[in-house]
Amino acid sequence: MKDFKKYYKVKTTPDQLYLGLTVELTIHLWSGEQTTFIAEEGAEFSLFDGNILGKNIELIPNEKIVQQWYFGDQEQDSIVTFILHENKSNTSLELRHTNIPGEDYEDMVDGWNDVFMSRLMEFYDE
Repeated sequence: MKDFKKYYKVKTTPDQLYLGLTVELTIHLWSGEQTTFIAEEGAEFSLFDGNILGKNIELIPNEKIVQQWYFGDQEQDSIVTFILHENKSNTSLELRHTNIPGEDYEDMVDGWNDVFMSRLMEFYDE
């Protein structure tokens, strides 16, 4: 299992970024993909036309989102944590993704950088 951690600067406020990560319609707008999402702890979700499946573990409005992402029958939970830090002109998004199966690691990192975060940052850059 491998872990990934990276900081991204998103040109918006923490409250707007939080909404972009937790409101079904907004997720659909920036991702361009089918989404099923309810912003409640314990609620399961589907992102990117079902390519990402998981469950919300902890939601602290405008500050933190913790989710479990499913990778088949792996023993350890794969946990994604978004921590929002306000800066003067943007929000620093701290992304932590733990327990990524080794065989999926490179694809997952590419997906974070080239798809998920790229689309999210472009949405708020307009």
